[in-house]
Amino acid sequence: MHKSFAKHNSFITAFDWSADSTYIRTVCGAYEKLYFNIVDKTHDSAGLSNTKDTLWATKTTKLGWDVQGIHPSGEDGTHINQVALSPDASLLVSCDDWGLVNVYNYPVLENTHKPNSYTGHSEHVVRAAFTSDGNRFFTIGGQDKALVQWKKK
Repeated sequence: MHKSFAKHNSFITAFDWSADSTYIRTVCGAYEKLYFNIVDKTHDSAGLSNTKDTLWATKTTKLGWDVQGIHPSGEDGTHINQVALSPDASLLVSCDDWGLVNVYNYPVLENTHKPNSYTGHSEHVVRAAFTSDGNRFFTIGGQDKALVQWKKK
């Protein structure tokens, strides 16, 4: 049996599963971060509180206390396209509209954290994903449609 979750006011930009597959969290183009209880098949308006101790299997949402430092002061955050967390939760990669791949120590709690920023795409970078061992990650460019492989030092 399936369930349609039609709560967002815009297109979905990120989607994460809890490690136990009981919750999903989503972010949309209108900057709404919503939580859904998969077991009950319901939207959980108190999801932020109800999942505070939840271990997440994925981390692609660019909104949250643990990534607030990726948004420079005075910026609205629309230039950040996606984030990816390494399997050991030590590094966070953000992809942006300026063609940069930004690597942070995780969590990124303050705007004073400076990333190591790398170029490899001709324009905006839309997605990143780590390998299961965390030694490499891949990024995809929007305009150049290139897949770039990065090796963790």
